[in-house]
Amino acid sequence: MITLSDEVRDALADGAPVVALESTIISHGLPRPDNLRVAREIEQAVRDAGAVPATVALVAGRVRIGLDDDALATVAGDDSVLKVSVRDLAVVAARGGHGATTVASTAHLAARAGIAVFATGGLGGVHRGASTTFDESADLVTLSRVPTTVVCAGVKSILDIAATLERMETLGIGLVGYRTDRFPGFYLTDSGHPVEHRVDDPAEVAAVMRARAALGTDRAGLVVANPLPEDEQLDPVLHDRVLAAALAGADAEGVHGKETTPYLLARFHQDTQGRSLAVNTRIILRNARLAAQIALAHAVAG
Repeated sequence: MITLSDEVRDALADGAPVVALESTIISHGLPRPDNLRVAREIEQAVRDAGAVPATVALVAGRVRIGLDDDALATVAGDDSVLKVSVRDLAVVAARGGHGATTVASTAHLAARAGIAVFATGGLGGVHRGASTTFDESADLVTLSRVPTTVVCAGVKSILDIAATLERMETLGIGLVGYRTDRFPGFYLTDSGHPVEHRVDDPAEVAAVMRARAALGTDRAGLVVANPLPEDEQLDPVLHDRVLAAALAGADAEGVHGKETTPYLLARFHQDTQGRSLAVNTRIILRNARLAAQIALAHAVAG
């Protein structure tokens, strides 16, 4: 039930660098029609850095790893596309449906395909108020079970970042900051929390990946936290004001579970007059480029 594109299959067979890309950002994270344009730009950023892009999605019940233009357009524009985490994969596949993969399901499928590096915007994590709601993203549990290296801008600033970092440590998920000693908060360069280990070039990340495999610590994933430069982040004052209003709106409207993140991101887009979309786009393009550089360094080192 998993189909690799010819390009992805050939690259993996040749030991060439491949970067997995999630599709939820296309279907649920970005507004139309910008989402299709940005999806193509993300894939091109990977190519320009010397790797093969492997966008992952379910199309008509089949997992596709590496999408042609028609499949990409379906994910971007079809109203029936569901947000699919690991637990949803089999149900949507068996019913012949369309599904956009989350960080969790993309990491799971990338690992099954033998793709070592994955680029996304920001991870899911522990939601605010999780001590009573138990609302925690499946991203963390999945990353505790797969060896995938994930390049991201930290975790989304709408989450309880301190609790998320604690859970990552408990679950054995590796964490390095890319050219930073501070953990990024997606829209924000600095979430207010430190990163214990720092790396300064893609080859160093590749060396960490090899060491993890040699030591048997790659049963869980490695998160490479890649912050935006300060002059490219969302204005922190605007961010905090919009976040407070969005959280209040979600509570008033009874939004919870996996619908929370799309709701809050949509509110950010609306209330910042599109500025958050520009930041979000910069985040994923930067992460795609870095992931490709890491995949290339890892492939060269063998």
